[in-house]
Amino acid sequence: MTSLADNHTAEMTSAQRRQTMINSQLRTVGVIDPAVLTAMAEIAREDYVPPALRGLAYADAALEIAPQRWLLEPMVVALLLQNARVVPADKVLLIGAAGGYTAAVLRHMGASVVAIEADPGLLALTRAAGAEVIEAPLAEGHAAGAPYDLILFEGAIETVPAVIAAQLQPHGRVAAVVRDGGIGRASVGPLVTAPGGAVRIGGLPFLEVAAKPLPGFEWPRAFAF
Repeated sequence: MTSLADNHTAEMTSAQRRQTMINSQLRTVGVIDPAVLTAMAEIAREDYVPPALRGLAYADAALEIAPQRWLLEPMVVALLLQNARVVPADKVLLIGAAGGYTAAVLRHMGASVVAIEADPGLLALTRAAGAEVIEAPLAEGHAAGAPYDLILFEGAIETVPAVIAAQLQPHGRVAAVVRDGGIGRASVGPLVTAPGGAVRIGGLPFLEVAAKPLPGFEWPRAFAF
């Protein structure tokens, strides 16, 4: 039987792990936004991962929480949110609920969040954590809730589909790790149309990271015999 003292010790351990994450992973790369730091200090990340991965919830690494689906590193989440300059008035579309952690951080910061997910296991995990999620194909976004001030991708992408780009309000911004030539770069900015019609995130990337890809957001591959 678990005593109140045991519960208190477990909670303190979780709080200490969150503080260690902040001190060793976030502050060291320049995360100083009080809203980001407070949210990530108070939300138990282990509640949003499969039980087998709870012990790794605060690792400085991407976690494979479903086949070919990865939870972004805490550092990457924090930097994307800080550079996106999230404010309480923001309406955010989160592409890939992935257990609900990033959505919980955004809601703690005061944003209104529409989180979508298609993977059945991740839908169940997100709902079990008490997070709100809409079942929808990731590459289609959620037009019924548009327009959005911020669109954030839980995973690395190569391109932004036109159907999702159309859901961003005119002065909105997109936050994602963009993969190009096998290199991931964390980027936040407005959408721009590149030569050839490809939709990209404008502005300069601010960090190279090894984020895992989010399936469905690859460049169309040329046909080969």
